[in-house]
Amino acid sequence: MDEEETRMKILHVTYTVKDGKREEFHKKVIDQGIAARSRAEEGCLAYDYYFPVDNANELFLLEIWKTPEDAEKHMQSAHFSELGELKKEYVTGVKFGKYLADSL
Repeated sequence: MDEEETRMKILHVTYTVKDGKREEFHKKVIDQGIAARSRAEEGCLAYDYYFPVDNANELFLLEIWKTPEDAEKHMQSAHFSELGELKKEYVTGVKFGKYLADSL
């Protein structure tokens, strides 16, 4: 196991959502169990959505995974694919920040 695999992976995801659709998109993510199933995955330390106060069409997601491998497994899950389908309907842009950390 190399050094990168022993470090946590932190993802900052900012979704730009169609005008007026932020709450509807977030509600579907919650109602379809996407967030809950992500939080239940092995290695998930955080999977939390936030509503930026200065932009009504953005939704921020903070993900923290115990290892980069855990994050990769998440991206192969059925609920990750379901999120992709919702994004096709609601999301017009995505910005990512990817970080490795030894501790929080």
